[in-house]
Amino acid sequence: MDALIENFFNLRTMLDMLPGLIREGIRNTIFLTVAGFSLGLVLGLVFALLRLSTARPLRWLAGTYIELFRGLPLLLTIVFIGTALPIALRFRWPNFFLPGVLALGIVAGAYIAETIRAGIQAVPRGQMEAARSLGMPHRLAMRTIVLPQAFRIIVPPLTNELVLLIKDTSLLAILGTSIGQREILKYSRDVLGRTLDPSALVAAGLAYLALTVPMTRLVAVLERRNRRSR
Repeated sequence: MDALIENFFNLRTMLDMLPGLIREGIRNTIFLTVAGFSLGLVLGLVFALLRLSTARPLRWLAGTYIELFRGLPLLLTIVFIGTALPIALRFRWPNFFLPGVLALGIVAGAYIAETIRAGIQAVPRGQMEAARSLGMPHRLAMRTIVLPQAFRIIVPPLTNELVLLIKDTSLLAILGTSIGQREILKYSRDVLGRTLDPSALVAAGLAYLALTVPMTRLVAVLERRNRRSR
């Protein structure tokens, strides 16, 4: 037991790496998560509306995007955007963050699109019909009446997607990063390689928990509020 504590819960190693973990690892993880989620939210809204369009080509386009990026592993998408694309087109990404945010956002957008579509379809059809009967254009009714109600319904699953995205940032380590660009896992792995102390990975796990546990508790609160409001 003492050996287990010494090898995996070395407080000296954890405290030594804490400033850098906060300043670099956690900060970059939060940035990648927020940027990727923001891009995914925009893409998700666009493709959810296209999926509900009356134009068949638009529905086909949205369906292809959603099924493609929900079916492919995120790691494959990261490698394709971060490595294969620059090799094929002979260019270099200006920094590590851009391909990482693109990969996270594109994949998150496919899942968010289905979430938003389900939220829109959960709004009673009478809401749109009432707005149309009052002479309101379809786009205006969708923007001012349907979408606000839909987003109130889908806040919990969107928050779940945000939690998943926090953890998915760890996959970006495969792209290779330099000092100042490392997220939580990459930073902790570098500390592990330098110190040979597994406590570095335990610190990484605690950092992820510090970010995700409050979010999961928020999801539970939002779900309870949604049930009461309904």
